[in-house]
Amino acid sequence: MAKQTDLLQGTLDMLVLKTLALGPMHGWGISQRIQQVSQDVLVINQGSLYPALYRLEQQALIKSEWDKSDNNRQAKYYELTRKGRKQLTEETETWERLSAAVDRILQTT
Repeated sequence: MAKQTDLLQGTLDMLVLKTLALGPMHGWGISQRIQQVSQDVLVINQGSLYPALYRLEQQALIKSEWDKSDNNRQAKYYELTRKGRKQLTEETETWERLSAAVDRILQTT
């Protein structure tokens, strides 16, 4: 069982946007993709994921529509908007600057 790691505020939103950059996905698929790519370091529970999806949709960074899933059940699929792609680019640049700065501090002896 993977241990859940707390994320910095706003990081989940960036991870969701990055995941949706691959194409439309339903909530379960988003959480599974993040967990898989992070090699089980990041386990996103529904209590965190769905409020983030709602928030991102309210900000027009993603849009959603109902469709049938692989197992023929109704599922809400989320997709990145043009505004969401722009936001992802900006957040990625900010994250890279921040993580490089933290890394420099951690490497100082």
